Amino acid sequence: MRITKGNGFVQLTYLPNLFPVNCYLVEEDDGFTLVDAALPNNAKAILHAADQLGKPIKRIVLTHAHDDHVGALDAIKASDGNIDVYISKRDSRLLAGDRSLAADEPQTPIRGGVPKAVKTRPDVLLQDGDKIGSLLAIAAGGHTPGSMAFLDERTGLLIAGDAFHTRGGVTVTSRMRWSFPFPALATWNAEASLASAKRLADCKPAILAAGHGNLIEQPVDAMLAAIADAEQAWIRKGKGA
Repeated sequence: MRITKGNGFVQLTYLPNLFPVNCYLVEEDDGFTLVDAALPNNAKAILHAADQLGKPIKRIVLTHAHDDHVGALDAIKASDGNIDVYISKRDSRLLAGDRSLAADEPQTPIRGGVPKAVKTRPDVLLQDGDKIGSLLAIAAGGHTPGSMAFLDERTGLLIAGDAFHTRGGVTVTSRMRWSFPFPALATWNAEASLASAKRLADCKPAILAAGHGNLIEQPVDAMLAAIADAEQAWIRKGKGA
């Protein structure tokens, strides 16, 4: 995995030049918070990176429950039974393989790879505004109903999960880019995705760290441009981007 070091965090990237899948180690006083768990075959590399950086993984925080964000969860949890796992209350159902929708949710089908065999169950169910160490949990539904982003209030790092991707430029996840179509193809609800993108831009992050693609410094203008582009696509299609 490619290792990119930042101020108080490390980005770990599998297949950076082909199909980049990111997870993040965020430094806390007691060790690392791992944000997302990539793919099943990434477990050893993630654990090795933490070991080489000299701190244990103390907790795992999941932006959402798609396969490419939870793949190594079971193996990393099994490496140390004291690691706590956090996910939104809503996406805990997806983590358990439940694709059903609540009556008050848009009845568009949940897309993307939803786990079928993950054994780990979360220790903490997150709500908007919860704190996990230095990270503020921000509800960012759209890609999945219970997607969350996490803002490091010390540094302005925004780990956005798949609310945005940065492969080939900053893009709202619902906006189809044929050069990298996978986030859009796996997005549940475009309207909710666009609303969440606006909310995250309002946080005015110093660094945008997405689930797919490179880190973007001073990203607000690029985020706003991506939102405007997604809005125009919404208008043109009349139903969504």
